[in-house]
Amino acid sequence: MIRLHSQPSAQSSAILITAAALLALGVVMVFSATESLTEGPFANGFLKSPPLRQALFSFVALITMLMVSLCPYQSWNLRRRSVIQPALFLGLASIALLVMVLMPQFGEVRNGARRWLPVGPSSIGLGFQPSEIAKLSLVMLLAAICGALGARVRKFWFGFLPMCLLIGIFVGLVGIEDFGTAVLLGAVGFGMLIAAGARLWHLGLVSMPAIAGFIYLIYDRSHRMKRLTAFLDPEADPQGAGYQPLQSLMSIASGDWWGCGLGAGVQKYGHLPEARTDFIFAVICEELGIVGGLGVIGLFAVVVWQGRLAAQNAPDAFGRLFALGATLTIGLQAAINIAVVTVSVPTKGISLPLISAGGTGVIFFSVLVGMLANVARAHPSSYPVNEPSAPNGESNPAPPIIAPAT
Repeated sequence: MIRLHSQPSAQSSAILITAAALLALGVVMVFSATESLTEGPFANGFLKSPPLRQALFSFVALITMLMVSLCPYQSWNLRRRSVIQPALFLGLASIALLVMVLMPQFGEVRNGARRWLPVGPSSIGLGFQPSEIAKLSLVMLLAAICGALGARVRKFWFGFLPMCLLIGIFVGLVGIEDFGTAVLLGAVGFGMLIAAGARLWHLGLVSMPAIAGFIYLIYDRSHRMKRLTAFLDPEADPQGAGYQPLQSLMSIASGDWWGCGLGAGVQKYGHLPEARTDFIFAVICEELGIVGGLGVIGLFAVVVWQGRLAAQNAPDAFGRLFALGATLTIGLQAAINIAVVTVSVPTKGISLPLISAGGTGVIFFSVLVGMLANVARAHPSSYPVNEPSAPNGESNPAPPIIAPAT
């Protein structure tokens, strides 16, 4: 078995530095997007101040990301002949939390959706979304199981289909209240199956039931159909379903190329809904201009590119698949959010990774980034010692170690 050692690499450094920059930008933009003309940012106390809470969450996320980047990612892999299986335990815990959040006695409704589990006294207003944990656990669980299956993932009944059922459980539970995240999980899951070696015609067989399931989720909630019709013609209902898309486009257009200046935007003052969460990219474009928006896209492009290199150079199947899943999760969620804000796709409740306000998303994305950086740090340190002997009785020298390109 090849043992691994961890040391900084170009990929790991670029991933961590870029993610830290996105966290810092998120704190600044949340502070700006939360400005009010009637009261100060700390009028309701420090614990209820969105910018202060975002700063605290981002600080915790940064420390978590750095610590996770130093922990061997292989500790989450499946272990032979052991009852301690961290990836499996995390997956089962995620499924349990996804079920709990749908129960009225546990789940909390915010903005018309039951996605939150409260934490602590209700006066503080703290909570977390199990769907954010599901993103991490699905990637980890698929990488571990597919890595263990190896070529057997190409077998329909005993490799491919069980993995599809696992993805379906996560997508179905999340999609009841969060269609955007369900689409993300489905895309990441099937992308990982393709990378693991699944047959394309197997994917074709399950694509029709998957599409039927997504169509059901759309028709199951009336507001999803309203969002779809509003996307096709936002001006048909400018004060109703089309209000948010139109205000988002107005924010982007008013920023022009260079923006109106940090903190000088006006759409956030009651005109643009969810300005500090799902639509914070519109505030960025208004205050920092199209150039600022392109800069944010560039930062995500750096993470995606370096994540691709980390997956390409990963020393084992688990690391390769996890790096790919983490990169797809970050890149696709950023792409979906930006597409929603620019009205390129129908409106979905999905945040901009590491930037939008929200403690759950920031912290768990930081864990994802930290593990991705650890994969980029891993290099083979030795080869098996039971090499066949040479004809003269001397042991053959171990083959030279070729470190992955950085």
